[in-house]
Amino acid sequence: MPVDSTRRQFLTASAAGMVTAGACLPGIAAKPKEKRKAQIAITLDLEMSAQYPHEGMTEWNYQKGNLDGPTKKYSVDAARVVKQRGGRIHFFCVGRVLEQPDISWLQELAKEGHPIGNHTYDHVNVLAKEAQQTQFRFQRAPWLVAGKTAREIIRENVRVTTIALKKRAGIEVNGFRTPGGFYSALTDREDVQDLLKEAGFSWVSSMYPPHLSGKRGEAPGTEVYESIVEAQKQAQPFRYPNGVIEIPMSPISDVTAFRSKKWKLDWFLEATRRSVAWAIETGGVFDFLAHPSCLVVEDPKFQIVRLICEMVNAAGDRAEITTLDRIAARMGEAK
Repeated sequence: MPVDSTRRQFLTASAAGMVTAGACLPGIAAKPKEKRKAQIAITLDLEMSAQYPHEGMTEWNYQKGNLDGPTKKYSVDAARVVKQRGGRIHFFCVGRVLEQPDISWLQELAKEGHPIGNHTYDHVNVLAKEAQQTQFRFQRAPWLVAGKTAREIIRENVRVTTIALKKRAGIEVNGFRTPGGFYSALTDREDVQDLLKEAGFSWVSSMYPPHLSGKRGEAPGTEVYESIVEAQKQAQPFRYPNGVIEIPMSPISDVTAFRSKKWKLDWFLEATRRSVAWAIETGGVFDFLAHPSCLVVEDPKFQIVRLICEMVNAAGDRAEITTLDRIAARMGEAK
């Protein structure tokens, strides 16, 4: 696997030192011809996160879809907070969530107008080239994928999640997000682009641009904050040659800040404030990336999503809280 191929590897790299900021992917971060209304999305990945709710909890790497009660409640409550402020959250669901006996909370989210996207069934690495590289679960239990290629595993993980959402929950899938974020998006993997297009997706969310994140446990300085804001320029939507639209995840993610670098909530709020302000000022896109399983510990009072909503509402007609499908729709209109 490439050194920078997943968000998991990003955390390892940034923990060891500095992640290169401002690395530009030529031609993908197209500047709008004229300033438009900023599009601000709040996206939450429905999966369990290692090291939460306490350090040393790594079994979640093998059971990403076994959501606990606090995580599910936080998801519902966060959705309510955002809806009360005129927005919706775009969720991405790991398919194994649908195996739990009670999924009424997920159905409630959909009923309230919050779109639910595909996050693969087992939280697999879509860039893996060998079967056991696709997920920790298959390293522990290789017989589950015996005789299958990585491509076959990935394709089935995507296909079955869409089916499970429809059959078990009555939810029509809305978009696709890769487990892990990739510095280069899917630009060098036309096979994955085509696999997702064949699965029926007109847009995907896979890119997570590099940026500085500081030293573990230390308050981020001006250089770090500026690096994060600068990375927003690379986190703008673009189109792959096969027509599929990419909607990048905007840094800094919660697991990078809180889990890897041990940030305090106030530091994260400041990074978020600066990034949203940049989007509003430039008419750009900001795709907030987080996980309820992390935020339930780090931000129990929903201060982050409240801040985002308040900033957008204060901006009036210069910004809107929206969902990734609507961001993709605007890209389609500009085609």
